[in-house]
Amino acid sequence: MALFGKKKNTEKKVVATEAPASTSVSPSATRLGLAHVLRHARITEKATMNQASGVYVFDIAPSSTKRDIMQAVKALYGVVPRKVAVVNVPRKNIRSMRTGRSGVKGGGKKAYVYLKSGETITIS
Repeated sequence: MALFGKKKNTEKKVVATEAPASTSVSPSATRLGLAHVLRHARITEKATMNQASGVYVFDIAPSSTKRDIMQAVKALYGVVPRKVAVVNVPRKNIRSMRTGRSGVKGGGKKAYVYLKSGETITIS
């Protein structure tokens, strides 16, 4: 009764070949889908003034990256961004004037999308 026998493994190994990926999509993009990367456009006075110079502001999903945002803008609006800047929006403590209770206003992430001169996005 030997613990280590001299029996050789005769099973053949099957090597599976993967199909090459057509595009390099980050894991967060595949998990969320490109439609969920851009939540909605951020309509503020500052954002509206910057639209004249080709800068658009979007609220984005917290786990999305700059590459995800570039791919989502290209897929949804048909323009290629020149630059993308991502900013974390901090949470804020607020106090209800009516009840006196305090709470927290949720933060998030926003992205500044810079386009080439002459390109525009129609935000409805």
